Amino acid sequence: MSYQLSLTLAQQPEVLERVLRVVRHRGFKVIKMDMQLDDEQGVRLAMHVESERAIELLTNQLDKLFDVIDCRVHA
Repeated sequence: MSYQLSLTLAQQPEVLERVLRVVRHRGFKVIKMDMQLDDEQGVRLAMHVESERAIELLTNQLDKLFDVIDCRVHA
């Protein structure tokens, strides 16, 4: 199953690495990723992921990261 995620992240050097580590550890595969600087403090990350697992397994863990400001799933 394929899912589209939209994340708002704090602009930190290690934030992308943390997000991708959680995606990998939860058993999801990144299909497409687009990252843009939102302003001086934020980063917008649009990501398409694929897995047979429930998307809530991933979003619950991403919400726990302190650098993740917002995490949404788009149908």
